[in-house]
Amino acid sequence: MQLNSSALRLFSSLAALILVQTVPQAEPVRQAPETRPQMLLSFAPVVKKVQPAVVNVYASRTDKTPRNPLFDDPVFRRFFGNGGTERPGGRTSQSLGSGVLVDPSGLVVTNYHVIENMTDVKVALSDKREFEAKIVLRDQRTDLALLKLVGGSNFPTMELGDSDALEVGDLVLAIGNPFGVGQTVTQGIVSALARTNVGISDYGFFIQTDAAINPGNSGGALVDMNGRLAGINSAIFSQSGGSVGIGFAIPVNMVKIVVAAAKSGANQVHRPWLGASLQTVSRDIADSLGLDHPSGALVTDITAHTAAADAGLKRGDLIMAIDGQTVDDPESLGYRLGTRPIGGTSSLAVLRDGKPVTLSMKLLPAPEIPPRDPVKFAGATPFTGATAINLSPAVVEEYSIEGVKDGVLIEAVEDGSQAARINMQKGDIILGVNDTKIATTRDLEKAIAGKHAYWKLIVARGGQVLTSVFE
Repeated sequence: MQLNSSALRLFSSLAALILVQTVPQAEPVRQAPETRPQMLLSFAPVVKKVQPAVVNVYASRTDKTPRNPLFDDPVFRRFFGNGGTERPGGRTSQSLGSGVLVDPSGLVVTNYHVIENMTDVKVALSDKREFEAKIVLRDQRTDLALLKLVGGSNFPTMELGDSDALEVGDLVLAIGNPFGVGQTVTQGIVSALARTNVGISDYGFFIQTDAAINPGNSGGALVDMNGRLAGINSAIFSQSGGSVGIGFAIPVNMVKIVVAAAKSGANQVHRPWLGASLQTVSRDIADSLGLDHPSGALVTDITAHTAAADAGLKRGDLIMAIDGQTVDDPESLGYRLGTRPIGGTSSLAVLRDGKPVTLSMKLLPAPEIPPRDPVKFAGATPFTGATAINLSPAVVEEYSIEGVKDGVLIEAVEDGSQAARINMQKGDIILGVNDTKIATTRDLEKAIAGKHAYWKLIVARGGQVLTSVFE
């Protein structure tokens, strides 16, 4: 049979259609979107890469119930029995958060406030394995802490990125355990960089994101599209307690300093200390200096024999940049210094009398002058069970002390001690005892010696000065 040209064309079309329908179509490759058309694709490859390194953190602390001294009275025990001789248990405090594995040995970074005052910590991995964890470093100033998993090895880890390379508008993922529902991934963008005056930690220099962050996400990962850690999610701005699209993360470049300290075996982080008081530049100050807009950190005071003094900084200098990075305010300068290792040098771009000046400054830690000279008190005094240390620039830095230059700091208070019973707290600064000014731990030791008809204590706590009088 012969086919005309029209029938031949129809036959060819049908054959082609049958061939197309019978040949299996390849599944599209899943990858993070890089262009507008690719927005229809999936974030799954990034999630699969980083999710095993994000963990859930469960912390708790059981406070022992104080034993009533009446139970030592034989008459009391005769009527009420021995039920009060033992008081097991007590009030239990719990905390829930997230964390990120940053080393195959089981090193986990989380928020300080997740494990604050906690003693028992457990970590659950995405594959449902659970491990006990030791707290190896607490850094209250940055709201960061490092945990070490007990047992196991070759844990999955997340690569640390570069938070200075982030730009507003970059896509990011937030991974954590909101409200304890289980590991959850949310997506958003970098809404802002270098957010200061947020009130989360001493180093106020945060990444702001609209990726949904809720209670339980604290300590979790903010991840860039290369599957690298960009920051540690720490807080949200919310009037309801839930996410409203304003979340804050600690930049990973600050996290690196804390991780390095933990890996070196240190139990605290030492950072470069400027040794100068700084002020934010207002609109009026900017006008007086001939600036187009408020920017920089104004030097208001210099401490002798410090890095700032040795570098030649002077009162009235305006620090505009450090190592080529712009300084917008004192918080940004503090952050830049805090992410630099001790022992090196930094270049300061300064405006002095309207002229640019470049200064070289050594990166040195805050000095412990005078030495701490710890004293633990015993005997019949309000300080029994407390340990005090001298104030120094290093102690002021470590405990984030503001507005107090004199006195001695209470470093520790034993549970159940006389100092604990009068509500003496770690971090209290003793300024005076019975009208005697206290400048050193030895001054305090002398002031409480002997018998006293009464006690008058002057204590600085939380920015307030409190006076207590009791017999």
